[in-house]
Amino acid sequence: MQEDPYLWLEEVTGDKALAWAKQRSDHALELLGSPEQNALRERLLSIYNSQDKLPYAWKRGAHLYNFWQDAGHKRGLWRRTTLDEYKKKEPRWEVLVDLDALAEAEHENWVFGGVTWLEPSYTRALLKLSRGGGDAVVVREYDVVKKAFVKDGFELPEAKSFVAWRDLDTLYVGTDFGPGSLTSSGYPRVAKLWKRGTPLTAATVVYEGKNDDVGIGAARDVHQGRSVDLVSRNMTFFSNEVYILDGDKPELLAKPDDAEVSFFQDFVLIQLRSDWTEAGTTWPAGALLAAPLASYRAGKRELQAVYTPAPNRSLTDFSGTKNALLLNILEDVHSKVQVARFQQGRWVIEDLPDIGLGTVTTAAYDDEKGDAYWFLSSSFVSPDRVELGDLAGRSRQLLRSGPEFFSSDDLEVTQHFAVSKDGTRIPYYQVRKRGVALDGKSPTLLTAYGGFEISLTPGYNPTVGAAWLEQGGVFVQANIRGGGEYGPAWHEAALKQNRQRAFDDFIAVAEDLITRKVTEPQRLGIMGGSNGGLLMGAMFTQRPELWGAVVCSVPLLDMKRYNQLLAGASWMGEYGDPDKPEEWAALAKYSPYQNVRKDVRYPRILFTTSTRDDRVHPGHARKMVARMLEQGHDVLYFENMEGGHAGAANNEQRALVMSLEYAYLKAQLMR
Repeated sequence: MQEDPYLWLEEVTGDKALAWAKQRSDHALELLGSPEQNALRERLLSIYNSQDKLPYAWKRGAHLYNFWQDAGHKRGLWRRTTLDEYKKKEPRWEVLVDLDALAEAEHENWVFGGVTWLEPSYTRALLKLSRGGGDAVVVREYDVVKKAFVKDGFELPEAKSFVAWRDLDTLYVGTDFGPGSLTSSGYPRVAKLWKRGTPLTAATVVYEGKNDDVGIGAARDVHQGRSVDLVSRNMTFFSNEVYILDGDKPELLAKPDDAEVSFFQDFVLIQLRSDWTEAGTTWPAGALLAAPLASYRAGKRELQAVYTPAPNRSLTDFSGTKNALLLNILEDVHSKVQVARFQQGRWVIEDLPDIGLGTVTTAAYDDEKGDAYWFLSSSFVSPDRVELGDLAGRSRQLLRSGPEFFSSDDLEVTQHFAVSKDGTRIPYYQVRKRGVALDGKSPTLLTAYGGFEISLTPGYNPTVGAAWLEQGGVFVQANIRGGGEYGPAWHEAALKQNRQRAFDDFIAVAEDLITRKVTEPQRLGIMGGSNGGLLMGAMFTQRPELWGAVVCSVPLLDMKRYNQLLAGASWMGEYGDPDKPEEWAALAKYSPYQNVRKDVRYPRILFTTSTRDDRVHPGHARKMVARMLEQGHDVLYFENMEGGHAGAANNEQRALVMSLEYAYLKAQLMR
């Protein structure tokens, strides 16, 4: 194979590469910048910074915790309140960490990276801080009682680390301990136990994985006075071994490698990705099984099904209250919620009322104290709602609802099914104004993801509403294979050598929109990021005549080298190994960087990425643009210098990137 002439663009912060990125970004700003684009940026920024937007919060101990960004707090506030305050229109919040003040005092570009809590007391937290929004973080111990960082407390330098509390004075930790301590994917290979007051170098090894594993993790699972210490060895993105740390030697928990394990009360829960025959019974992929943990460890297989899938129904996630499991389910991409209780030796299932064409997520409010639960709902045209339910009282109370950020009174949401190349029915949602003629002239924006068993469900998106739907555009969200909308089989249908099925599904939806006379190719735009960016690149190179615009964000594009760039090796379970000839043969057929051609007419395309993306290497987008420019194609490129894989580190950057993308879409499709 000919040597790649653009390898120098993989030097993320190389002077030459950064100068190139800045020049191309300035060119995009010049072409897309306009009074209209600037007005949209200001509109979006006002939405992102709105004091009225819904503050999601999660109960930890006696308080509800929230992270908040607005115009006066660009980097954000980590804060808390009480339930009584949260119910008020204007709650009184107690600020714990002001990221803007911290960044200014330390001359750092801190971005909030999340919190790991000490359970069940919730008196200490491990705060994660990222420089510029990358996955690598600095970790610092925080005392939420004294509301201050702990002097001489636990602290880790910047790395792609994992940390978990064992108890107040002990952590499980995996980080960059030096040569050989990371996997080929760049994640921890070694799990250690670190005691307070000792240097990190004194931490003792708990478990060591292999170099070609994705990564290792360790944690203590705490629930109602019961605790289980665990190590997870992730061999691939979709396979793992789980060990119980109880005694001198880690104890391997029997299960299929591709199954996920969790715990509830005294049960071990096993969620299957493939069929499993155990003790004379075959359990189907997608099932959730339960067994008493003690007897299971002793070799008995007293398994019962908590949830069994159906052809059009899958379990997306679940959460345990004190006495029940809340099961979040998709049925033809509509949310359903079931409650599972263990009563008189068996699991009893009860349905909660559904909300129609929308998405519901339920989660325990406080799994130590009762059966209260969060009920979070959203739809394409209705703002998000936060309700507090009680399984004991079979009631729900509305706590807060988000504002209407765009006009939706004249919008209608419908679901349709396209037929893919192999005959599979592919669902998709369509949002558009009522009464618009089906004359094939409507500017239409189509998006999908199709990977890693991630489901796209209905949700309130103020960006799409303000920037596209209010302008008269049609928005379409497709549920192609590779996602998790119909469970593990839907995902596995597009794995590795079968990736083309996801692309065929997307093409089928596009062609169905044209057949139904919703739109036409010159008015059909597509948008996607990350794995969805790979989808965009493949659609751009495979069917360029089908699109009038393509927005390709933080994408994978060079599938020959993706496993050598940042976290790429961790995704070989999804895409395949390009260093194996038989697997590269499949990748080579669709890898966008290898399939863009000089003699093909393509629509103008916009690529966006981030210099600080340490998950999907910005070199993918950079090299694709360089090759297209060499071939003489019309291409736009914008690289945000911060933001990590999200593409933006704060609301101002987010508003800029989004306004550029929608200014491009409008220029291409609404002429």
